[in-house]
Order: sequence, then C-alpha cells, then structure tokens
Amino acid sequence: MQPLAERMRPQTLDDYIGQKHLVGEHSILRRMLDSGHISSFILWGPPGVGKTTLANIIAKKLERSFYTLSAISAGVKEVRDVIEKAKSTRFFNTPPPILFIDEIHRFTKAQQDSLLGAVEQGVVTLIGATTENPSFEVITPLLSRCQVYVLKSLSKDDLLELANHVIKNDFELKKREIFLDETEALLRFSGGDARKLLNILELVINAEEEGKPVHFTNDKVVERLQQNPNAYDKNGEMHYDIISAFIKSIRGSDPDAAIYWLARMVAGGEDPKFIARRLLISAAEDIGLANPNALLLANACFDALQKIGWPEGRIILAETTIYLATSAKSNSAYMAIGKALDLVQKTGDLSVPLHLRNAPTKLMKELDYGKEYKYAHDYDGHFVKQDYMPKEIQGKRLWEAQPNAAEAKLDESMKRLWGEKK
Repeated sequence: MQPLAERMRPQTLDDYIGQKHLVGEHSILRRMLDSGHISSFILWGPPGVGKTTLANIIAKKLERSFYTLSAISAGVKEVRDVIEKAKSTRFFNTPPPILFIDEIHRFTKAQQDSLLGAVEQGVVTLIGATTENPSFEVITPLLSRCQVYVLKSLSKDDLLELANHVIKNDFELKKREIFLDETEALLRFSGGDARKLLNILELVINAEEEGKPVHFTNDKVVERLQQNPNAYDKNGEMHYDIISAFIKSIRGSDPDAAIYWLARMVAGGEDPKFIARRLLISAAEDIGLANPNALLLANACFDALQKIGWPEGRIILAETTIYLATSAKSNSAYMAIGKALDLVQKTGDLSVPLHLRNAPTKLMKELDYGKEYKYAHDYDGHFVKQDYMPKEIQGKRLWEAQPNAAEAKLDESMKRLWGEKK
C-alpha cells in the first residue's frame, strides 16, 4: 500500500493546503494558470511544503506534457535527452512541455548550462524546486530567465487543516476512529512540513490496535517518535528548533551550547552550507560592529568549507562557531537598517538634495546638479560638515552606538567630527 503522503497528494489547487500568497484567489500563480500561460520559474522553500505537488498540479491543469528530472540522478546527457524528446513531441504552435527539476540546486554549472538554450528558446517551460537560496545555487543566466516564488513553511493552522482533511478523506483512515485530543507535539515535530506531519500521523495510527479508537496526545507522539528515530528524514527532528537553539546560543555567548547544537546538526546530516550561511547571518546580525572580524571569519568559513568539503569541514564550522559565541555582541547595524527601512516606508521617495546629485551632462550642471557639493578629501582631516539627508529628515538619527569597546571608538570619532549631531 502507498504511504499516506502519496495517497493524499493533492490533485487540484482546491485540494492544495497552504501557500495562499501564491495559489489563493487572485494570487499571481492562480492568475497565470487561469490565463493558460506560464513562464519558467523556480519554487524555493523548505522541504515538505508542496513544491513537487504544485508543479504536478500546474502541468495537469494546463494539460501539457510533463517531464521530470532529479538533480541527484540526472546528468548532462539526461538533460539533453529530455530536451530532444520535448522538441520532437511539440507540433506547430502548441505550448511547450513542462520540465520539472527537483533539487535544482544540486545541478552542476554544466548541467544548468545545458538547460539555458531550451529555456531561452521556449523549447520547455522550466519549473525548478529548491530548498536552497537560488541566488547562491542557480547560475545567473538561468536565474535571470526564471521568476522565483518563495514557499513558506506550513503554519499550525495549515497543518491542522491538513491533518483533519486526511483523517476525514483518506480511504484507509476513514475506517478508524481518530481523535486529535492534543496537537502540540504533532505540530512541533512536523516543523511546518506536510510530509512529516503525514508520516507521524501514519506512524502513530499504525502502532495502535486495529479496531480501537486512536487518541492523539503529546505523550503518545513523543513516545512513538522516540521508538522510531528514523520515522522522518535526517533533518526532521525539530530541524528548525535546533538551528534556532544554535543561533540563540551564539547570541547568548555560550560556546558550549553552540558547539553542542552544531554537533547535533552535523550528526543529523544537515547541509554544511546551510550552517555556514546561518553563521554569516549571525556574524552580521548579532556580533556586528562589536567585532567586524566576525563577519570576515564567517565568510572565510563559507569559502573554506566549499574548498575542503566533508568531514574536515566540521572543524572549520566549529572554529567559527566558537569564535562567534565568544565575541562581543552588538545588533546596532541590524537595528539601524530596520529604523531606516521604517523611515523610508513612512516618508516615501524623498528627493536627493541637488548638491549630492551626479552631473554627467551639461544640462544637469545647468540645473545645479552637484552644485555646492563639498569634496571631503579637499578639507583637513578629509572631512567637512554638510547635509547628506533629504531636507525633510535632516538630523534624523538611525544608527545608535552600543556600549562595547569597538563602537565606543566609532561613536567618539563621530562626535569629534559632527559634535552632538552624531
């Protein structure tokens, strides 16, 4: 018998749960589908949120030929074979077939290059699925020919809707009396992943005696999962909780806890690049100007990891983790960009002061572009006071130094130049 997740895979958008921002009424993908025309795009989101399912639904609704390649098993030859097959089966002005590539981030540059011509010429409409940021993993020429749509982890409401839907509609589960008495553990271990939710449901139900009611409780879910540690994928055990604990341990300056959570991820088979990216974010967000070298080290960690590979890469991750955890902390840059974005939202597109504008043409000079701009390097100490903000918000403070040695020096320097203005 097929697993529950396969039996209950949605066949239409009406059965598809979650991602309302993409497939809900009046959403962008829904409008494209209703028009019958779609362009190539990439679906980016965590595992188990419906990327493959959505691609299948789209192909079925548009009634197009549908080819699937897995980046894990397909090479350049397989890509070219599919493209040739697509060419041979397309007649006159029929719309191009859909080529779905799962885990497109695993494709090499050569494999991605082999797709370019077919996508550019409209031989196929490409739908890629990835759990990794396409900006890092998809070559620029291919990425520029695709829209990127971001899928979100399923919310607790989405997961509950899915659980109730399958209990009510699956032909096997309808034979049982199933009660969701408690759902906290079920939702927590699912981690926003529909596939994990269905696997846990099936695991618990199958462990109960046939013919008797099944009551879901938090203790029962935890017990069943502990007895079956491989019941869900290698990143499954509170995947998002563990990365959250890792980052919070670094932020909280606890190197022992941080290295423990790192070990949990390494032992669980987490993608090293995912960990390295989170270290980069932490270096900028949590350490910031208190120790700018943290960002340099985190970036060097990312580069070295790609050169050295696994398993030695774990040592590089460990070194960076401990360095970040033991560094002084500041989120002043994080707070400053937040304030600036909020100010932009409130004030709109304020005009750039004339003296700050570039004047590459005679007309612009005649319109006073760049007039009265003071070139800082012409003055003592390479500094001169002048206004750099739009006049409507002159004097607005966005960056506030925090009480650490590095930022105290920066703050002192700014006050020496600007006086109390800074």
